[in-house]
Amino acid sequence: MSPLPSNKRPGKICVPIVETKMSRALQAISEANPLADLIELRMDYLANPDWERLFSSGAKPFIVTNRRREEGGRYAGSEKERLAVLREAISRGAAYVDVEMKSNPQLLSDLRQNTQETRLVLSSHNFRCTPSTVALLALFRKMMRYGPEVIKIATWARTLEDNIKILALLSYALRRKQKIVALCMGEQGKMSRIFAPLWGALWTYASLDGNRSSAPGQVTARDLLDIWERI
Repeated sequence: MSPLPSNKRPGKICVPIVETKMSRALQAISEANPLADLIELRMDYLANPDWERLFSSGAKPFIVTNRRREEGGRYAGSEKERLAVLREAISRGAAYVDVEMKSNPQLLSDLRQNTQETRLVLSSHNFRCTPSTVALLALFRKMMRYGPEVIKIATWARTLEDNIKILALLSYALRRKQKIVALCMGEQGKMSRIFAPLWGALWTYASLDGNRSSAPGQVTARDLLDIWERI
């Protein structure tokens, strides 16, 4: 069965590329092109990237991320080197770069001032829990002060009720005309990944298959499209 066309989907799907070798990354991008609305390049997985080949292989806009270890990533170099990768992505014309709010403040400020046509996703990841609604709103307002194009908040779901907190956060953000991606991680958080775009999230994340997810609880892109087709 052909994937549900983009114009008939209730939301956008971002497929992360988590390969460690260029040849496999290029193959994964090829697989993602017909499924994704956006493709996330996880540069903390990929050593010695060939930027020219990467950017010529994608039929969909790229989000470039170089995730720090403290928020679920693999990058082991210095903070300066980590964000230099994002500056390279900006110079290559990436549609988005995703950078953590807890990055080095001066380097984060420098990055924000040089995004040019690339849009900034300011992100926050909590692998312990989903905070209270009051705490989530406080985090959201703090992130808004940085002036990002998109705010991304990902938390760990311990209960199904945590999904409701995240969906409520989406409604709050939309009332303030702030573009947002918000979801719960973990098995208990799958509901938020499926329904977040229906509540106003700019996109959701889905993997190519069960072995190539970038965070716990991701459904596959094909499974997500199948679910959406039946909603």
